[in-house]
Amino acid sequence: MLVVFASGNAGKVAEMQQLLAPVSIELKSLKDFGLQSAAETATTFVENALIKCRAAAAATGLPAIADDSGLVVPALKGEPGVYSARYAGEHADDADNNRKLLAQMAQCDDRRAFFLCCMTFMQSATDPTPIIAFGHWRGEILSQPRGAKGFGYDPLFYVSEQNATAAELLPDVKNQLSHRGKACRTLLSRLHDYT
Repeated sequence: MLVVFASGNAGKVAEMQQLLAPVSIELKSLKDFGLQSAAETATTFVENALIKCRAAAAATGLPAIADDSGLVVPALKGEPGVYSARYAGEHADDADNNRKLLAQMAQCDDRRAFFLCCMTFMQSATDPTPIIAFGHWRGEILSQPRGAKGFGYDPLFYVSEQNATAAELLPDVKNQLSHRGKACRTLLSRLHDYT
């Protein structure tokens, strides 16, 4: 089955291709169609994932998978949350967002954090029963980045069971533990009706 992944983020696309490798899904990204991701105008991960999924299916005529994911820090009242990708501004990059997070957490003793992913699948833009799956990944925020793998907040996200940041983990290990990996496996377990 050919499916469009509603993202232009190269890191996310690469992760999803690895996660979907064992099943009979050929994944194309928005960039393969010369498309941009739909504007994330909602205030929840679920609504943003559905917006992106519906738009990708409508633009390509293909079934679509979308995710909305982000870092949630309880000490910051849930920030950066749905604004994770643009925490430091609309045109911020990963380094800008990481700097802002570290500045916001400078006086925080509670360093707990978790990544959350909401992943959706729609057979078409008018699919009345989208599949919605979630994944969580708990960790804590370091005061200095470590590691060169991954993307986003990975260099600051410390996973105590691995004694490593997400940016220090091998891709296979990260995919096993991560919020996106968990959400994708849940989604795939529910996709058997479509493949």
